[in-house]
Amino acid sequence: MASTDATSPMGPFRVPEGFLDPSNHWPFRLWQDGLAYTIDACQRTALVMDVLRQRGAQYHEHMAQTAPTVLSFESETVLDGATLPRPVNYSLQRIIPPAGVELDLKKRPFVIVDPRAGHGPGIGGFKSDSEIGVALGAGHPCYFIGFLPRPIPGQTVEDVIAAEAACLEKVIELHPEAEGKPVVIGNCQAGWQLMMTAAIRPDLFGPIIIAGTPLSFWAGQRGKDPMRYSGGLLGGSWLTALASDLGAGLFDGAWLVQNFENLNPANTLVGKQYALWDKVDTEAPRYLGFEKWWNGHVLLNGDEIQYIVDKLFVGNRLATADIVTKDGVRVDLRAIRSPIIVFCSKGDNISPPPQALGWICDLYESVDDIRCHGQTIVYAVHESVGHLGIFVSASVARKEHREFASNIDFIDVLPPGLYEAQILPAEAAPSGKSGQEGDPNVLRFAARSINDVAAHVQPLPDDERRFATVDRLSRVNLGLYRDFVQPWVRQLVGETTAEALRNLHPLRLSYELFSDTNPWLNGVPALAAAARRDRRAVGEENMWRRMEQHLAHHMETALDVYRDRRDATAEALFMGLYGHPLTQALFGLDADDAPPRSHPGETPEHRRFLAEQGAELRRRLHVGGLREAGMRALLHVALAERMADARGFNALRALRDTHGRGLELAEFKQLVRDQFLMLLLDPAAALETLPELLAGATAEEIHALSDTLVAVANAAGALDTRGQERLDSIVALFRDVAAKKAPGGAVSQPTPAPDEAPKPATAKVRRAKAAPTPSEPPPAETSVISEAPTSPPVDGTAEPEPGPVATAPVTAPTAAGPVGTAPASVPKRAPAPRRATVPRR
Repeated sequence: MASTDATSPMGPFRVPEGFLDPSNHWPFRLWQDGLAYTIDACQRTALVMDVLRQRGAQYHEHMAQTAPTVLSFESETVLDGATLPRPVNYSLQRIIPPAGVELDLKKRPFVIVDPRAGHGPGIGGFKSDSEIGVALGAGHPCYFIGFLPRPIPGQTVEDVIAAEAACLEKVIELHPEAEGKPVVIGNCQAGWQLMMTAAIRPDLFGPIIIAGTPLSFWAGQRGKDPMRYSGGLLGGSWLTALASDLGAGLFDGAWLVQNFENLNPANTLVGKQYALWDKVDTEAPRYLGFEKWWNGHVLLNGDEIQYIVDKLFVGNRLATADIVTKDGVRVDLRAIRSPIIVFCSKGDNISPPPQALGWICDLYESVDDIRCHGQTIVYAVHESVGHLGIFVSASVARKEHREFASNIDFIDVLPPGLYEAQILPAEAAPSGKSGQEGDPNVLRFAARSINDVAAHVQPLPDDERRFATVDRLSRVNLGLYRDFVQPWVRQLVGETTAEALRNLHPLRLSYELFSDTNPWLNGVPALAAAARRDRRAVGEENMWRRMEQHLAHHMETALDVYRDRRDATAEALFMGLYGHPLTQALFGLDADDAPPRSHPGETPEHRRFLAEQGAELRRRLHVGGLREAGMRALLHVALAERMADARGFNALRALRDTHGRGLELAEFKQLVRDQFLMLLLDPAAALETLPELLAGATAEEIHALSDTLVAVANAAGALDTRGQERLDSIVALFRDVAAKKAPGGAVSQPTPAPDEAPKPATAKVRRAKAAPTPSEPPPAETSVISEAPTSPPVDGTAEPEPGPVATAPVTAPTAAGPVGTAPASVPKRAPAPRRATVPRR
């Protein structure tokens, strides 16, 4: 309202106070914000164009290297795969620790293997907070198995497996003083490759960590994981053969990267590009660092990729031991003797949890089966991180990878079985204390059953039949292509044509167009420099800036809707086409009622070995001393808890360090497994023979051992009711034995030698010393294994209590006091079958 003050300069026509303030009049603000936004947008455009130009220059520089890698650590070549009898393009690199990092050569080395799935090597050591970084930080020597962009002509997947075995042999040779075989980490596609190597050469491996690795390629959940339908919708693997032929025998890894990009068009077309434009002042270094790895496309031999697609992605033969090498060796994952740590994430749409864990359900019918093969399987499922985050996320490296690296010896001595790794904040864990100094977390292992894994996998027999139909259709189409099309394609495509087609790939072309090789970009550096000198960035309060952000958000939302409908349509088409009875009948799926894939059978040799092992363990129930008695008692308490905690191990390790003596890790691992299996085999006899194991010790030594048991058992916090009852009964038994000792001496009752027949326990001893506590049922006679409702026990005895788990140790700790009789050796495991196995039913 105009002022009526006649004395003012404007008189009755004076402009209202604040009228010219743009914040109070939207037309002025719209014009002013628009002008500022236009300047800002033009400057950001110039800067983005310059970043893309740098990306192109980086691409040319990276690909011009002989052995391009994105490792952020210095390294030196230890073994060149080109010098092997069957040369390959792989090499073993020793990581040179950064300044200030001290290595302990007695610690087992770590070997990291990156995937050759379209990109170049180095993602496992992409930055300081990485798999290599945390291993070096824990004091472990580190090695890296990388590869060149082009394969050696004629190399095969089996040649690569042999080369990986040669690399591990070299690492073992270089570290004769290390306490244990190398820890091997396989990322994504490198994981299944390592598992195949470990199945063929189990003697070379320590614990195996497979991160984001698909092993059961048909697995997945309805409404998710659309990539698994690609093979069926494309008619099988004939397209792989065509792509290899168009490359003159080489398959372009850029097509694999393109498949990953297509999974999330919103991120590919808008998300990551807008993130650069939105925050170009700070985003450029991160963007260029990631693009250096993302654009490092590599090539594979046609035979390599055809083997992978036919036998794994479409055939899904690895998880049921259906792959046989050219030397006649059956690749049976049950032959792996090392602990296997499976790390996957619910946010991973490339290698989702069903594909990472499904092989466990494919191979084993129960935890009983796992123990029968002497295997320890640990799995951890992250709630949200994406596929690449499993390898490059700093938070994952500081948490999951750090816990695995710092507790790797603990994992190695876990008894056979199936466990879930749980990483808890120290304050949330029982007792509220961390596992190690400076570590804010606590690592625990909970006993799990096959049903727990099946809850993640959600296997569906109908889907198995659909994918089996795809497998048979793929063989038909591939045969037709090879007979009628392939000869013509190979005649038309030579090296020059193949190279031209590779350069015209959309992903490669984008790097070529936005680089210094394009003369239209010659003026970009000058424009970017001018924009940096006079940068006028607008803030979030600018209305045009807010509209820009809303537009980008709506574009991503629209692309997400498109993706969801595309994936739903693809799933419906796949399910309808390959689930139709006529389609399945045409490809022989209705010829019998047998499942498309069945659990691999056991050989008579393996069953005979289990019977012999059971007899040997029964014979050795009476053999040992303080060490065996302490471990057996500790495991008996832990069986009630069904939980292993790293803090219990740390207590044992502190005792070992204090007393300055202990077993080698391999011997300690055998001690834990022997006593664990004895408790599963015959819990009553295992407990009633404890006084015999203590017969050669003094009262003081027995009291010291009893105190140690109490300290270790409570290191992770208070026990539950059942565990406390077991601990109290063990302590009472030990004190009773100590009270019967003569003052200052030991009862003259020698421990039986390993080759002497043990004295059988009497019924009186069984009743007096093996009576169950009132809160638990009387223990039954059990087999060597546990939890096997679907499998008969090996020796025909009754089933034990389900799912026990071991307690803590990780290095080679020992109880206080003199060492008792060393455990007798166990016969070596029968070798894994190399030929077709006999069905168990």
